[in-house]
Amino acid sequence: MPSTPSLVIPPERSAGARQIAAVFSKGQRVALTTHVNADGDGVGSEIGLWHLLRAQGLHSLIANSTGIPDRFSFMVPSGADASDHATKEIAKADIIVVLDISDLGRLGDLATAVRDRGVPVVCIDHHVSQGTLPAGPRLVAPEATATAELVFDLATEVGWSLSADAARALYVGLLTDTGGFRFSNTTARALRVAAALLEHGVDPESIYEAVYANAPEGRVRLLSDVLQTLVVEPERGLAWMTVPPGALERYGVTPDDLEGIVEYARSIAGVRLALLFRQIANGRIKVSFRSLGSVDSAALAQAFGGGGHHKAAGASLDVPLGDAQTAVLQAARSYLKNGAR
Repeated sequence: MPSTPSLVIPPERSAGARQIAAVFSKGQRVALTTHVNADGDGVGSEIGLWHLLRAQGLHSLIANSTGIPDRFSFMVPSGADASDHATKEIAKADIIVVLDISDLGRLGDLATAVRDRGVPVVCIDHHVSQGTLPAGPRLVAPEATATAELVFDLATEVGWSLSADAARALYVGLLTDTGGFRFSNTTARALRVAAALLEHGVDPESIYEAVYANAPEGRVRLLSDVLQTLVVEPERGLAWMTVPPGALERYGVTPDDLEGIVEYARSIAGVRLALLFRQIANGRIKVSFRSLGSVDSAALAQAFGGGGHHKAAGASLDVPLGDAQTAVLQAARSYLKNGAR
């Protein structure tokens, strides 16, 4: 699958792709994993690479610390997801591939297993991070729209043919990480990659229906509850919301059903920074940052040990909800007053 002039692969990506391909040998066991509470890009990249590696004669399995969200189950091949015994799969792997993150801390309960396995750990990621993974080849490009774009580049560079199923999974990664090709990370190149994936048999309408038009009733009711907590400071361009305690359990939904809710706060006229606070399973407080213009979400998130992109980032704090809100809101107000124009 040679590259076309409109989809030239940058030299550093080409080098990373070749280094990654060189570590694979037919018959090897490969464990594919991504961050806790996987999103469409993490899952799509895993599944796309699963198809690619299987076609090359490798025994690949997905081994995540948390299950694949229901709305992405339509593209999971039978027998591909071993997340219910992920630690065992990591322990048997000849190679581990970590997608859409480069930090051990985002692997949840699998962090120790990945760190101690003693095999090459491949990383394919598009986030801004120094990375804390064990040694192995890297294909990391923060300027890429999505990790799915980098998996596409890997296949293109080394001549791996894309099946319709692999193309569909990578398209989901691009679609979700760009908010349906609406966010500022929607580059011309990303649209060219999407077009190339369509040429491999992707049906965009069926994917839209599966990902965005198949919400359980509980997700809509959850949205109603979260919107009731909306606070807006128009003089600062700041808005934030909080997931009420117990709301996920009350409506029988999962953290994946919170996807996109923070965008409602960011969509308010004049808002430059939107935040969503929620308590996660280990008692920590997760904060989602979304911004517009020059406001750097990643810079704010990094101040609390998190990270991400300029316009979308996240962090978690090991303090009570009220303390987390006080600290993050204070930092956000100071930044909006003094650090962003």
